[in-house]
Amino acid sequence: MVLLQTIVPADSIAVVPTDAASFGRLIKEGDYQQLMDNMLTWGLDLLVNILIAVVIFVIGRFLIIKIDKFVGKVMRKSSWDVVLKGFLRSVIQTFLFVVLFMIIINAVGVKTVSIAAIIAAVGLAVGLAMKDNLANFAGGVMILLSKPFRGGDFIRAQNLEGTVESIGILHTVLRTADNKTIYIPNGPLSTGSIVNNNSIDGILRTEIIVNVDYGNDIEKVKELMLAIADKHSGILKHPAPFARMTKINNNSLEFTFRVWARKSDLSSVKHDIGEAVYRELHENGMITPK
Repeated sequence: MVLLQTIVPADSIAVVPTDAASFGRLIKEGDYQQLMDNMLTWGLDLLVNILIAVVIFVIGRFLIIKIDKFVGKVMRKSSWDVVLKGFLRSVIQTFLFVVLFMIIINAVGVKTVSIAAIIAAVGLAVGLAMKDNLANFAGGVMILLSKPFRGGDFIRAQNLEGTVESIGILHTVLRTADNKTIYIPNGPLSTGSIVNNNSIDGILRTEIIVNVDYGNDIEKVKELMLAIADKHSGILKHPAPFARMTKINNNSLEFTFRVWARKSDLSSVKHDIGEAVYRELHENGMITPK
């Protein structure tokens, strides 16, 4: 024993547990320490990746805003239609944010191959869920290519009417006469009927239908209507006003009175001629209560 202690000092001998329970506890303590080390390392890596992602996003967003302002400045100097400018700016901005998203993913260590696999896996489901939006996007492209209307045109479509303010990626925005905003999906708009009332340099037409009693002189009725148009300062001389009998009803003769006016005057002109026609016909005994 003395010889053994001389060769191997007592404090350098490792004490190994002899029972199974003590040995297992030692192993578990080692695993726990390893787990804590791994979690700490993972947490630090995650924190660093988050900081990197935030920094890249802030810088990227700043650059996108600068690019968007530059594009807007270039487009303002161009002769392109205002709705086309708005649509292109939306597409460019969306594309830049997608690029920024991919850069952030690469910077934090996520492989683009993995992202592509995930996109492919959910692509069908997303496509089915967004089929209407994809149709709206395609409809917006078709509207811009075919140009059935421009910004500022007064159109009637999908049983709605208003002045075109902009064409977005998914919707066309109209402003109604009572200052309401209407969003029409581009898909149905591009495949439906569109009535554009701005075909002649912003000049619009309005009309009223009047029923006159039998026995009245047709030429006299027409003269009264055309005289009203001649006196009103907001009614244009060219195109010339139109007043004709257009239908024979069972109990009355139907006349159509059409006039042209500038967009800014159209609302007042429409109300003025309605009141004036009724007043003139009533005073001349051409309409009687039923």
